[in-house]
Amino acid sequence: MFGHRSDAKVVHEAAPMRRIMPHVSPRRNDSVFHLAQDVRVDAALEFLEKRNRERPDDRPATLFHLLLRALSQGMVLRPGINRFVKGGRLWQRDGIYLTFSAKRELRDGAPLLTIKRRFAPDTESLDEMIDGVYDRLRPARRGVESTSDKETNLLLRLPNVMTGWLVRGADVLDRFGLLPRPMIDADPLFTSMFVANLGSVGHDAGFHHLWERGTCSSFCVMGRVKPGADGERIMTLCWTYDERIEDGLYSFGYTNGVQQRIENPELLLAAPAELA
Repeated sequence: MFGHRSDAKVVHEAAPMRRIMPHVSPRRNDSVFHLAQDVRVDAALEFLEKRNRERPDDRPATLFHLLLRALSQGMVLRPGINRFVKGGRLWQRDGIYLTFSAKRELRDGAPLLTIKRRFAPDTESLDEMIDGVYDRLRPARRGVESTSDKETNLLLRLPNVMTGWLVRGADVLDRFGLLPRPMIDADPLFTSMFVANLGSVGHDAGFHHLWERGTCSSFCVMGRVKPGADGERIMTLCWTYDERIEDGLYSFGYTNGVQQRIENPELLLAAPAELA
């Protein structure tokens, strides 16, 4: 029962200091680190312009797609980023999952959609990934409810006190590795990273908190494209991550790798094994 989960394996090879940190800092937001990063995007925008000549007009590739590709490739090369802390243990997740949000419509009060998808950058091409994202996003924008939406709506029909009991009860089951896998797969907070694109609505990036619920150890916010100090176009990425999963040098290697891939977008066409 203890020391086993359906979605991950215990990390036994971590250094003693890394393994003791969940007990020293038991809450995710007590262990959070923030980092802002400016990324040059001129080469990426030129890459997209050429790429979109060969793509359907209703499914254009965007900077956000390139970011998702860079994030997932980086997790293949640096799997320590794809870890989480739960129940006083450090766990290695069994796949790469990215959760992202989008407005159903660009207007105040429009519903916010939350999409979770498994990414496999070592087996799917960039175009396959882009089409897969559209395949998940389009039904949600048409109003098709996800499993998570249905579960949430069902919970909200119950008396408020019962809703609280059930949510807290699920958290207890999760702590001991007893939460059923279908519930984990449906929940957008059981994810490798949550990604938000504020640039799509013309805003700069900002730092987001991490949730104590679920297993999300990192949050990446993408800002709008704007002129940089040297005249090149840039976008800012704001990172929030749980420093208990890996040390700063390892994490900087990951974020710098994401930057490198966006600034040199041809790398996003290669299999991760070719990038090491």
